[in-house]
Order: sequence, then structure tokens, then C-alpha cells
Amino acid sequence: MAKRLGQQDYIDAAPALGVPVAAVKAVVTVESRGNGFYTDGRPVILFERHVFRRQLAKRNIPTQLLELQHPEIVNAKAGGYRGGAAEHDRLDAAAKINRDAALESASWGLFQLMGFHWQPLGFSTLQAFVNAMYRSEGDQLQAFVAFVKANPGMHAALKARDWAKFARLYNGAEYARNAYDQKLAEAYSRFI
Repeated sequence: MAKRLGQQDYIDAAPALGVPVAAVKAVVTVESRGNGFYTDGRPVILFERHVFRRQLAKRNIPTQLLELQHPEIVNAKAGGYRGGAAEHDRLDAAAKINRDAALESASWGLFQLMGFHWQPLGFSTLQAFVNAMYRSEGDQLQAFVAFVKANPGMHAALKARDWAKFARLYNGAEYARNAYDQKLAEAYSRFI
């Protein structure tokens, strides 16, 4: 099985979303990080220490002492990023505190989907989600398809090719500053 996206992955995703292949390619081009894996074969991640703090609190794990001992991985504020494959080191350190909370606190793969979305994405377990993120970019794309379908407004915007609405729902209110809507429209026109 190839780890990189292939034409068949786009062809499979398009009818699942009810959109042309060009729309899927446009979203992948603009919204993905361009590569779902580091050169060592591990999936691209970004560990979010503020999310980890929240996930620990949900599990009734006191965070005050952990924040003092490990502010780089448990913190009320976002940040502490090392970037690249070094994010796996942060994830590994967090997993020593609570593995599930750590895995749910990272964004994964091409589309940087947060681990805590594993249930709405249709995975039976958190580990099944993580396994898919390790398996291939095609699996990462299928998780993105599930993410879009789980968000009716986002799905409707994509089907209508309402790039501004899609970009706002996917990227947040600041989407216009990065011209994501324009980039999506331009990419779509290139792939038609």
C-alpha cells in the first residue's frame, strides 16, 4: 500500500463528499500540509499542550502540579512547539502522563485533524484513528472526508463550492487574512 495520495484516493473521496474530483484536489492542495508523513515514516503531527491540559482535566487528572513540572506539554496557553518530527517527542512525553489524552491532543496528518475527533470521524477506538493516520495519506483523506461529513454546514459549503464559507468553517474567522477562499477557488479552477 502506498503511503502517498494517489489518483484513486481522490476518485474515492469525491463521490463520498458529493463533489467533483477537482474540489477534492483543491482542498488537498490548499488545506493540507502537502505531506502527511515525515521522512522517518511517522505521520505529521502538532502536539497542543493547552488541549492536553483540557483532556487531562476531562479525565479528572489534576493539572496544576503537571503545569509546573512540564509546562512544555501541559499548559493553559498554546505554544511550546518544537516543529517537525520533534513534535513526536512532545507527544511521547505527554503519553507517559496519560496516553489517550496525549493522542487526543495532537493534530494528525495532511489535514491536521485533532485526535479528540476520533469518534465523530467514525473510528471505533482512538487507536484505530491513530493507526489510520500512520497507514497512509489515503486514510488521512478518508478521515478528512468523515470530518467534513460530520459538519453539515462545511459539507454544504463544499458541495456548493462556497469557498469563503468552507474556508471560514474549516480555518476559523481569520481565513480571509490568509486568502484561503481565493486559494481554494484558484486551485479548483486549475483542476477542472
